[in-house]
Amino acid sequence: MAAGRPRSAAEHDSDDDSYEVLDLTEYARRHHWWNRVFGRNSGPIVEKYSVATQIVMGGVTGWCAGFLFQKVGKLAATAVGGGFLLLQIASHSGYVQVDWKRVEKDVNKAKKQLKRRANKAAPEINTLIEESTEFLKQNIVVSSGFVGGFLLGLAS
Repeated sequence: MAAGRPRSAAEHDSDDDSYEVLDLTEYARRHHWWNRVFGRNSGPIVEKYSVATQIVMGGVTGWCAGFLFQKVGKLAATAVGGGFLLLQIASHSGYVQVDWKRVEKDVNKAKKQLKRRANKAAPEINTLIEESTEFLKQNIVVSSGFVGGFLLGLAS
């Protein structure tokens, strides 16, 4: 079409007819790449609510979880750090005598016990990871909103 030439009404109508509406839900059902990426069971649960509703629900719950995680984490870090500081002050002042050889022995014993328990728990952890992965595949939109909200909650 030449620049500057006025368009007739017939040309406007023919341009409008050339556009096609693409329904993404039908597209995802017909194309197999969706199933390869997100799994075969990802459809029905995800389609229960609109995408916007899922993102908002995931974002709000993620923000709340992130905010609480931040506050509890700060409280726990303050308590542990404060306790350690008080122990050091008491030790330095002579109120408490710490047997560091015994502490080292007990820590090494605890490490060995943790290694033994970790080897026994490996199949259970793998099952938990598989179940979590399946859940994330089935609820990818809500999960994405949750992660975004969680990160915002940590930052606020």
